[in-house]
Amino acid sequence: MQEKNERFARLNLILKDKGLTKLQNATVMVVGLGGVGASCAQALARGGVGNLIVIDGDVVDITNINRQLIAFTSTIGRPKTEVMTEMIHDINPDCQVYPLQKFVRAQNIEPAFASFPKPDYVIDCIDHFYGKVAIIQWCMEHQVPLLSSMGAANKLDPSQLLFEYIENTSYCRMSKTIRLECKELAIKGVEVLYSKEKAVKIESHGSVKKADTLGSTSYMPPIMGMTLASKVIRRLAGLEDYDGIPKIIE
Repeated sequence: MQEKNERFARLNLILKDKGLTKLQNATVMVVGLGGVGASCAQALARGGVGNLIVIDGDVVDITNINRQLIAFTSTIGRPKTEVMTEMIHDINPDCQVYPLQKFVRAQNIEPAFASFPKPDYVIDCIDHFYGKVAIIQWCMEHQVPLLSSMGAANKLDPSQLLFEYIENTSYCRMSKTIRLECKELAIKGVEVLYSKEKAVKIESHGSVKKADTLGSTSYMPPIMGMTLASKVIRRLAGLEDYDGIPKIIE
């Protein structure tokens, strides 16, 4: 009993009983458990969030080891949702985890998300452009606050990360694509975390494969994941006012 009471003792000093209770009663959905999403999910678990929905269709690959929290020699080949669920329960056995081993796409998002309790917040950490747009549309239709991670590839300086509405982003290829899609759909107010740093140029020798064109460091994706979690924790604990729901341009 004492261990349970002490698990979030340091957090309670900052948030007090009221803030911690809000987090323990909250449900957060993390879509994508790669370099950004896995670090985000574990930070939410350590941060006192009591209910976590974790979604990813992939398995751990050896190329993930340089940046992904769940990637070890011992986890190669295992579903990311399975490894993440075990990690969350090891951090906080009382956390209710809802895993889904699936890639989110426009054609499957409604039945997939409907199978879970309605989240208080969705954090999009996937790298599939049109999957991200589907998440934006779902959050708008269901009136759920959203934070979306933009590209961490070929970026080196975490001090240049910032939160912004998608219409105000720059120097980010992923942001540009999502910005154009949102404009086409007349959607505004999508809050994202992106880097204003100019991307490192990669000599791909004509290849368009991600393995040849998208470099990544050990720290950039995890810092983005932690930064996303920090924003959601503060908001759900009542320390920041927020809306965060995508809207139709009027």
